[in-house]
Amino acid sequence: MLNPNLKATPFIVGTMRLGTWGAQFSSQAYEKFIDQCVDLGLTHFDHADIYGHYTTEAAFGAVLKRRADLRKKVQLTTKCGIRLVTPNRPAHQLKSYDLSKAHIIASVEHSLQALGKSVLDCFLLHRPDFLMDPHEIAEAFTQLKAAGKVLDVGVSNFSTSQFELLHSFTPLSIHQVEISALHLAAFQDGTLDQCLQHQVIPTAWSPFGGGAIFGETANPVQARLKAAAEVLAQQYDTGVDQILLAFLRSHPAGIIPILGTSKIERIKAAYAQQNLQLTKAEWYALWQATTGEEVA
Repeated sequence: MLNPNLKATPFIVGTMRLGTWGAQFSSQAYEKFIDQCVDLGLTHFDHADIYGHYTTEAAFGAVLKRRADLRKKVQLTTKCGIRLVTPNRPAHQLKSYDLSKAHIIASVEHSLQALGKSVLDCFLLHRPDFLMDPHEIAEAFTQLKAAGKVLDVGVSNFSTSQFELLHSFTPLSIHQVEISALHLAAFQDGTLDQCLQHQVIPTAWSPFGGGAIFGETANPVQARLKAAAEVLAQQYDTGVDQILLAFLRSHPAGIIPILGTSKIERIKAAYAQQNLQLTKAEWYALWQATTGEEVA
C-alpha cells in the first residue's frame, strides 16, 4: 500500500538544481533550505543518483547525518538506471541505461549510504532500459521491500506499455513524468488514464515547462500561454506559476508537482496558494493557449 505521506503532500521538493547542476549550495545552505521546507510542512524531497554528477545525494545526506531531527522528519525519493559518463564514475564509458537486478540493488545501497537513511520512502527507475527484464526488476523490488530498504517503488518516464508490462510483474505506486501546461502529452497518451486505472500517483517534473515562460519569449506557444495565465493570475491575485500549478492539480489523477527551484520564496508562494482551484473553462483556456486551437 502506498505510503500515505506521499499522497497527502501538495508538492515534492526537487533537488536536481541545488548542487553542482544549479545553485551550488554549501552544506550550510542545504541545511537552511531543508529546514525552511520542513517548517512549511514540505518534507518530501526528490533525488536521483546522477544529480550533480553523483554528488547531490551525498551533499544533501551530509545534513541528515549530522541532524537526526531532520533525518526523522524528511521523506526521500530517489531514482536509478542512468549510467552517466562523468569523472565520478570512471567505469562508465558510454551513457546508457541499466535496470538489471544487480544494478538496482547496488544503487539502492549506494543511495542509502549517501543520504544517511536506512530506508527510502520511494524508489523509482529513472528511465526505461530497452533491455530490461521485468522478472529481474520484480525480484529486485521484492528483495528490497522484504529487507525494509524501500517502502514504495515506481518508474519515471516510462511509456504506458512499458509501465503496464512492469506493473503486471510487480505493483508500482508512482509514475514520475514530465507534465505541464506546455507539455500536455500525459493528458493525451494514456499516462494519466493509466494512473487513475491503477490508483498510481503521478508526480510531475518540470511543472512549468522549463521556466522559459517566466521571461521574455519569442516562442509563440509560450507567449500565448503566458498571456492566458497572466489574465487568470490577475483575476486570482496570484502569480503565473501558481496558475500553472493549479492547472496540474485540477486533474483527478492527483498530480503532485515537483518544485525544482532552489529559491525558497517560490516554494513559499506555491505552498500559500496550494488550494487554488480553476474552473473547467479556465483550465481549457490554458489548454487552448498551448495548442493554439479549440478542442474538437
